[in-house]
Amino acid sequence: MQGGERVVGNNSKSKITPYLYLVPCMLIFGIFLFYPFVKTIYLSLYKTNKMGQAKLYVGLGNYKELLQSASFINSLKVTLIFVLIVVVGGMLLGLIAAVLCNKAFPGIRVFSTSYALPMAIASSSAAMIFQIMLHPVVGIVNKLTGLDINWLNDPNTALICVAILTAWLNSGINFLYFSAGLGNIDETIYERASVDGASSMQQFFSLTLPGLSPIMFYTLVVNIIQAFQSFGQIKILTDGGPNESTNVIVYSIYRDAFFNYRFGSAAAQSVILFVIIMIITLIMFRIEKKGVNY
Repeated sequence: MQGGERVVGNNSKSKITPYLYLVPCMLIFGIFLFYPFVKTIYLSLYKTNKMGQAKLYVGLGNYKELLQSASFINSLKVTLIFVLIVVVGGMLLGLIAAVLCNKAFPGIRVFSTSYALPMAIASSSAAMIFQIMLHPVVGIVNKLTGLDINWLNDPNTALICVAILTAWLNSGINFLYFSAGLGNIDETIYERASVDGASSMQQFFSLTLPGLSPIMFYTLVVNIIQAFQSFGQIKILTDGGPNESTNVIVYSIYRDAFFNYRFGSAAAQSVILFVIIMIITLIMFRIEKKGVNY
């Protein structure tokens, strides 16, 4: 009987032991992820004081105010335009650079390093350099183009400028993703296509893009999420202006919470942003089953 009890005891310990190793991880997730998320949902249902403490329960009142607010609707539009420019621009830059560096030629290491450089540059540093380049008086952009435009203070150009900078910052990691994807494509298929008379453009659209579809899907999802979370460069370059032309949702959350002390409204915007990202991600994964070739 004692031998049988020992076997049962050892089996139960062996089943529990793997879960014990997860305890530190779950504690970290609980403290830094789950608790803030639940707290954000909780605060979105209340009016708060300047210290961020919940004082008056309003239910969905904060959400109703936001959906009726012209400023928030503008933030949604600005955010979607910003994300579109950033994702398309960043992925195109990364893909073009990866295709150019896919062939061996003298100096390829230098070119590869320079193309991957944006991922090593902090957004704040890049934003300050970009601010000098776009300065209406001493900026190199106006001097090279012969124009006299205050790029960051014009509502028609400010969002495009910030989006281009963000796309460039994202292009570095995209270059590495696409380079890895191109390295996994069998070179013999290009040789057979050349023998069959396929041009370079035909090979690119018929062989390269389908071969890159798995990594392209992953890169697209990551870029969308990163674009929605962009903040540093907007804070430094435009502060959400001029006339709220660069007031994306993330900056609107920051402004509502730490300038207007409306933590309930900021929390509600955070929840809405989470829902938008989650819906887009789910749609992308549904599309992935039909359009990705593994």
